[in-house]
Amino acid sequence: MHITVAGLGVSGSSAARALAGLGARVTVVDGGDGDKQRAAAAELEEWAATGSASGTGGAGHRAGITVRLGDGDTLPEGTELVVTSPGWKPTSPLFTAAAAAGVDVVGDVEIAWRLRGPDSAAWLGVTGTNGKTTTVRMLASILEAEGLHTLAVGNIGTPIIDVVLGQGKDGARPYDVLAVELSSYQLHWAPSLRAHSAAVLNLAPDHLDWHGSMQAYAADKGRIYEGNTVACVYNVADKATEELVRAADVEEGCRAIGFTLGTPGPSQLGVVEGLLVDRAFVENRQKQAQELAEVADIAPGSGTPAPHNIANALAAAALARAFGVRPAAVRDGLRAFHPDAHRIQHIADVDGVTYIDDSKATNTHAAEASLAAYEHIVWIAGGLAKGATFDELVQKSAARLRGVVLIGADRALIREALARHAPEVPVVDLDRTDTGAMSQAVREATRLAEPGDTVLLAPACASMDMFVNYNKRGDAFADAVRELTARDH
Repeated sequence: MHITVAGLGVSGSSAARALAGLGARVTVVDGGDGDKQRAAAAELEEWAATGSASGTGGAGHRAGITVRLGDGDTLPEGTELVVTSPGWKPTSPLFTAAAAAGVDVVGDVEIAWRLRGPDSAAWLGVTGTNGKTTTVRMLASILEAEGLHTLAVGNIGTPIIDVVLGQGKDGARPYDVLAVELSSYQLHWAPSLRAHSAAVLNLAPDHLDWHGSMQAYAADKGRIYEGNTVACVYNVADKATEELVRAADVEEGCRAIGFTLGTPGPSQLGVVEGLLVDRAFVENRQKQAQELAEVADIAPGSGTPAPHNIANALAAAALARAFGVRPAAVRDGLRAFHPDAHRIQHIADVDGVTYIDDSKATNTHAAEASLAAYEHIVWIAGGLAKGATFDELVQKSAARLRGVVLIGADRALIREALARHAPEVPVVDLDRTDTGAMSQAVREATRLAEPGDTVLLAPACASMDMFVNYNKRGDAFADAVRELTARDH
């Protein structure tokens, strides 16, 4: 079969190797033609030519890989299927050409789903505007605490197609269950996916330039519920997630399971007097509740968990319980979990001021959750707005703000929202977009802060105007705080 793979990134390269290993003739197309793309192309072509053991499938089955750089718009002649990388827009000329030729377009998640074996691991899916990675990693930790062989895969970084094709090979123990992070992009291109159970954590405007509208974005998120067999997990505080459950076509007997930061009703998980409790997976949901863990068990040692991380833990617990995990494993898994860097990460306490790195808060919804976790804040914000507006975020957070330091290309949008809704809050506007601006931002934030305050990097914007990615932005913040401590102490 002649398959065209769109994109030469991690997922595209993974798909190309897997498909060639199964005997397909693969053409990889990419609009870029820089050093990075050429290096990746050379590596792929060498893999196909030499039969390197590092790839999926045996060398004897490979039909070869051709890479075409500098032209991502033209459909290669003879293409019978297009496999796209997640970031390619549905309106891309390549896909228009494929539709005109009657050629299907799918993603790597769809290919992985189609290729899994009859005894393959169950999939527990997680999507949402924010919190996906944390929830998936919490879920994997809980499943491991139960003694299950599992892995966090998908949008989290491990290409799921590699995992599916590698399960149980070379004597390795097959996975019992996979914790699968799925982006709206991946779900858009995965029409056949049918998970054991799945959760939509929340919905807020994001990636609308890709999807075209909020309705289309929500519909793609809702695909994760299609065909679920045991549980559709939704956020009681976000009615849009419950509406997606109601609209989903699921297997008979599949249940709607809510999670809430309040007292749970029947078929819900929630919080009662500092405890995570389950009223969904108990014998008598009307009269019984099962203690799962204490709120303090969520990432112990990192301070009081932010409300959105409690919600993430409840969602992870709901999916684990849907898979039959015991209450004690929920507790042990949450205790063993440690958040990734740049997600509500405590950097230091200096002269009574706490410094928190949440560089991962790249949109207003994530920043709102971060700001809600602290009482008195000097907020460092700004970057690339991606079409976002900031009035609602500022309105909800104004009472918590001691001061604001603005950085980045679109900082004026936040400054204008602050002028409208929090005019009394001091604002420092740094008119520079070089990476060194972060050091100055931390110094200015320190000047505004009082003992007991939190200096919070929660930019509500993407990072690419100043930094390679949000990780580098968070690293710059942490370095600036350490410079501060070294100078003052």
